[in-house]
Amino acid sequence: MKVLLAICMMIVAPFIWAGEGSVPSAPITAVKGEVLEVKDVEGYTYLRLKTKDGETWAAVGKAPIKKGAQVTVENVMVMNNFESKSLKKTFQTILFGNLAGAGGNAPGASMSMAHSGAVKTADIGDVHVAKAGGANARTVAEVVTKGAELKDKPVLVRGKVVKFNPEIMGKNWVHLRDGSGSATDNTNDVLVTTTSQAKVGDVVTVKGVVRTDKDFGSGYAYKVLIEEATLQP
Repeated sequence: MKVLLAICMMIVAPFIWAGEGSVPSAPITAVKGEVLEVKDVEGYTYLRLKTKDGETWAAVGKAPIKKGAQVTVENVMVMNNFESKSLKKTFQTILFGNLAGAGGNAPGASMSMAHSGAVKTADIGDVHVAKAGGANARTVAEVVTKGAELKDKPVLVRGKVVKFNPEIMGKNWVHLRDGSGSATDNTNDVLVTTTSQAKVGDVVTVKGVVRTDKDFGSGYAYKVLIEEATLQP
């Protein structure tokens, strides 16, 4: 445990954390090690690694990795107090990154893409989803363009899930589109954070609260998003 703590301190020391909890650092160097334990969940493979400096946990995009394999985890980001709901386990420190040779199919890549303006999504064709009904019903474009007006207010948005990243900073990150807005100014896509499950292609009704100018630290900032959301078919 002392060895692991020393490793974590050496990794984290060069970075300034935005606060306590599950906050990612900037990408750091690769970590190499022998796989001592493998735990697969939806979207992720968790690995307990034996490195030259001691044992540590890491998470990569789901991959067929065997115990005893030698692996390299690249573009590492450190997460503190990360809770995996799938494993029902909280990791004091865990390293998220890309499995060498796996390209962008990894949590580290997902984190980077989750907060970028242009969202890369699955090819699900044209999106045309009818607006939800009710007093708080809004289109995706309305939420994005009227963020200041809707700040801290409840909204109801119906749309199609075009990207789903599970268990990032203790939440599932969903990108929702309904056919409104424009890709040229990024008004056609809204980020939703939730503990609900979904998959790409699902049409859901999102009930949540609009937040603006949200900064999770380390460059993960959003002009408008919907938080505390529940998803219903």
